[in-house]
Amino acid sequence: MTVAEVARALAAVRPARDSAGLINQIRELEDAKSAAAASQARFAVTLDLLQRRRQSDAGMPAAELGAGVAGQIALARRESPAKGSRLLGLAKALVAEMPHTLAALEAGQLNEWRATLLVRETACLTAEDRAAVDEELAPDTGTFDGAGDRRIIAAARTAAYRLDPRTVTQRASHAATERNVSLRPAPDTMCYLTALLPVPAGVAMHAALTRHADTLRNAGDPRTRGQLMADTLVERTTGTPGGITGVEIQLVMTDRTLYRGASEPARLPGYGVVPAGWARQVLTGSGHDAATATSHDLNVWLRRLYTAPGAGELVAMDSRARIFPPGLRRLIQARDNTCRTPFCDAPIRHLDHIIPWHHGGPTTHANGAGLCEACNHTKEAPGWTVRTRPGPRHTFEIQTPTGHTYHSTAPPLPGTSPPGSGLNGDQLTAQVMPDAAAPPAA
Repeated sequence: MTVAEVARALAAVRPARDSAGLINQIRELEDAKSAAAASQARFAVTLDLLQRRRQSDAGMPAAELGAGVAGQIALARRESPAKGSRLLGLAKALVAEMPHTLAALEAGQLNEWRATLLVRETACLTAEDRAAVDEELAPDTGTFDGAGDRRIIAAARTAAYRLDPRTVTQRASHAATERNVSLRPAPDTMCYLTALLPVPAGVAMHAALTRHADTLRNAGDPRTRGQLMADTLVERTTGTPGGITGVEIQLVMTDRTLYRGASEPARLPGYGVVPAGWARQVLTGSGHDAATATSHDLNVWLRRLYTAPGAGELVAMDSRARIFPPGLRRLIQARDNTCRTPFCDAPIRHLDHIIPWHHGGPTTHANGAGLCEACNHTKEAPGWTVRTRPGPRHTFEIQTPTGHTYHSTAPPLPGTSPPGSGLNGDQLTAQVMPDAAAPPAA
């Protein structure tokens, strides 16, 4: 029976008539998902071996073997390239070094996430020591029946620390080099600004914010401690109460939203879609409450971007230079929003020529695409081809070394008419930049 036939058979299963039967079916499907994850791991390792062999036969240097394999797995599993790399690493560890964990996954005793935890917590060990931990914990014997994530992590860490305490200590020292700050959206036009820091630095920051908030609260400030800590973080980082002056914030919206009070949502690069009313409040310097409102006028610059009727495609610009000039860069970034590789939501880091410059590809709006660094490097691996395709908006096709194709279409801009709505006519998209300085020349 093929995988497609199995999927059709599962889709044809009818729900049981009683509650006990439904619970049994849910458990059986969960076991099937785990077994499928184990098969995916085995198939991923086999694919990696085949691709490496083909690349070696083609004369690729040994250090470059395996390039692009994780990207193919990511596309096949409808995941981001970063997740594809982690899934391939998980597969290799399970198949080559942790047979007990793989067997437990195959039998439904572990799900894919908990198998990932065991692999992650033993990543610092040698292959031999990792296999020893796998043997000691023996997940396929029911060791973790009823265990939650924390118990599994604790067991793996304990075994790893006992086997190789020196490597674990070195890993902790190296972890400080991976400190970073990231931003991700939260509901209701909020966001999570997360800092990964060494423990002393993180504890010191939190203590300083808490101490300052308590001082203000004792002086009669009506804001909560959490609000005070958040506002203090913004003020100390940006140097201004509102955190906007001197920092470019781009809002992409239609003229109808900006001038006529329309309800068409706007788009904030680096965050996503925001309500129209909220976008107008940002421009007028009024927040949702007095505590977060800005107390100064904003220097607002409008950059007009004209879109085609119906589809909302941006009007093209071109250049004879190999490097995309600033105006064209801004246009492509406004059009693409995030990395254009399917299933990848990473920020744009590179502006890439879809048809490479060295193959005659022009520096144009149509031949440009915003990509993250990893996806741009994957695209350059042997056997990968990318070409533009006609579409309602900017579209290109990716073909992998196995011949599979995937299509990427630019996301709709604010105010784009839904298909079949009958609405057309040129749209004016305003790119609004509260900034203390004049904008660069377009």
